Amino acid sequence: MTGDRLRRVLAALQATGEEWSASDLCGACPAIAGVDGAGVMLMSGDIQRGTLCATGEVSTLIEELQFTLGEGPCVDAYREDRVVTESDLASADLARWPAFTPPVLRAGVRAIFGFPLRVGTVRLGALNLYRDRPGPLNDDQHADALVVADVAARWVLDTQAGATLGTVAKELEIGADFHYIVHNAAGIVSVQAGISVAEALVRLRALAYSSDRPVNDVARDVVARRLKLG
Repeated sequence: MTGDRLRRVLAALQATGEEWSASDLCGACPAIAGVDGAGVMLMSGDIQRGTLCATGEVSTLIEELQFTLGEGPCVDAYREDRVVTESDLASADLARWPAFTPPVLRAGVRAIFGFPLRVGTVRLGALNLYRDRPGPLNDDQHADALVVADVAARWVLDTQAGATLGTVAKELEIGADFHYIVHNAAGIVSVQAGISVAEALVRLRALAYSSDRPVNDVARDVVARRLKLG
């Protein structure tokens, strides 16, 4: 059955073109898994790199909120290396994702699912799926989503393998938002404050959240030396 699922997923991707892209991958998810939208977040160690792809405004908002707040289904799926599901956000325990849940609900999201991207022991990020109505994925949809996550992880790893050391493969950057300005700012704060880059990212996010500003705006102030956090 897994082979049949894989062939079906690959056929859906190949229908978009001989050389499919990250956006094709996300775009195929709603039909494959019976959801309303999808996004892929890439991570490395404790650091969120950013959004590889998203299907529309709501999925983009979900990915942006997870990056800014450091919480959400993709973050948990990656860190805990397991599938994370919330079949009815409106009835969920707010303590699970206290900052993430309210704006996502206002955007019309009712159910959300995170699937880790991994190849062997290598963890790369997570696939996020959402619905505008409550309810779990059925068994077939869940199994299909696992296959999509596996295909996505292998494609990312294979694509990045062809890149120059220390750079991101051009194919991965197409349509992506890796928040380079935020990572630059985190490096500056790390040096200024004598802390890890991961902790510097936490400080940037905390300031963005407390001041109700996009984390990219806070990062620009740090890079421009208008703001010092250390």
